[in-house]
Amino acid sequence: MGNRFQVKDRFADGAQYIDGQLRSGTSGQSHTIVDPATGEEVLTYELASTDDVDEAVAAAKRAFPAWSAATPGERSDALHRLAAVLAEQAEDFAYAESLQCGKPIKLSTEFDVPGTIDNTAFFAGAARHLQGQAAAEYSGDHTSYVRREAIGVVGSIAPWNYPLQMAAWKILPAIAAGNTIVLKPAELTPLTSLMFAQAAKDAGLPDGVVNIVTGAGRDAGEHLVGHPDVVMTSFTGSTAVGKRVAEIATATVKRLHLELGGKAPFLVFDDADLEAAAHGAVAASLINTGQDCTAATRAYVQRPLHDAFVARVAELMETVRLGDPFDPATDLGPLVSHAQRDRVAGFVERARGYATVVTGGEVPGGELAEGAYYRPTLVSGAAQDSEVVQSEIFGPVLVVLPFDTDDEGIELANDTPYGLAASAWSRDVYRAGRATREIKAGCVWVNDHIPIISEMPHGGYKASGFGKDMSAYSFEEYTQVKHVMYDNTAVAEKDWHRTIFGDRT
Repeated sequence: MGNRFQVKDRFADGAQYIDGQLRSGTSGQSHTIVDPATGEEVLTYELASTDDVDEAVAAAKRAFPAWSAATPGERSDALHRLAAVLAEQAEDFAYAESLQCGKPIKLSTEFDVPGTIDNTAFFAGAARHLQGQAAAEYSGDHTSYVRREAIGVVGSIAPWNYPLQMAAWKILPAIAAGNTIVLKPAELTPLTSLMFAQAAKDAGLPDGVVNIVTGAGRDAGEHLVGHPDVVMTSFTGSTAVGKRVAEIATATVKRLHLELGGKAPFLVFDDADLEAAAHGAVAASLINTGQDCTAATRAYVQRPLHDAFVARVAELMETVRLGDPFDPATDLGPLVSHAQRDRVAGFVERARGYATVVTGGEVPGGELAEGAYYRPTLVSGAAQDSEVVQSEIFGPVLVVLPFDTDDEGIELANDTPYGLAASAWSRDVYRAGRATREIKAGCVWVNDHIPIISEMPHGGYKASGFGKDMSAYSFEEYTQVKHVMYDNTAVAEKDWHRTIFGDRT
């Protein structure tokens, strides 16, 4: 990485972005962003207060009339310019993302940043495609058509695992549809969300269209969700916090989108390509150090392949290289914080009492000892109802369980409260097809696990929430559908009036 900008200089004015300007929070409380690879301070900033949230919402409300009145083509042009600005600043975005999260730089440069640029380009196109039912005379006497209108100020909350992409997933469909937005990123990882808002201004988007408030969830977050001028909220995070967001949002009858936890099953039938499944399981369980709500976490392997699968996955996990996130050779970086590392380690330590830790399950020493690192971990022999199988660990941990019949495998795959993503591995198209129909998840991959694309929706079933990110389905959630109906008869006394005037005609 050549142009590593100085974070403290870049954000000297603060970590709030309101009405087109960086500024400091006014809560009187500070927060320190820590590089999880080294434990060193990156930036200390003042958190947002409820007053800061009010100002951000007011700025978004002021910007809404003009932005919502812009033509679809004008909004599309603005987003195309934003995609170009993001591409020009890609190196800085990748550096900041790896610095605050501990992501390997190859993940930031090959996945997070280009994925965000692609999302921006997609929604630039979506802004010009407002689809609805064809105008027609459905009643015979009237012409009906559908309008799609912007809904107002959106207040969204993004998580820390993919801070740039999650910010973009919330901001882009909202503003493409003509809304304005106030986004609260996680306190741990606000840098790239702030940079995204600045890039929007560089691209010519009006002040107030995109605002960022960086504050504590119980203060700034809850105030944003409950704000009377916020008409919709989108939240990505844990199911427990999502329930609280839903309570606050429904109290003021807001539109609500929740993308919550996951515990993705990885279902391997006995005719699967073992080598492909083993490589897929390692990659899909370890991406972003396992801090991915769609990561493979529960591998169910039909008994004839089970032992060979466990042995091969363990062998592959032991080749994964932990190290400095800015070393291009690094495969796995630290978890986002030492607290998260300790949480993951706690799950594994408790599992030793009822299962086998095949490989990993330890904090590395030496040069990595100061970081929030944890070795890739494979667990076998756990019961289906055990904590390590049922709870979201959010770390580099894969649990493998055997199954006998296809019926049992699909039943086990569905046997958690979550339903965000899953995969099925088989050479038999009918077997795989059955799995895609019967597994209750918002995305089911066949012979792969993890890839996402801008054109297709992302969102879950059951306790994984509702609503979609990305795709035209996401765009629809940020518009208000209005039915307009014109009378075509010019008749004053219409036939249906007899329900009122029946005895007077």
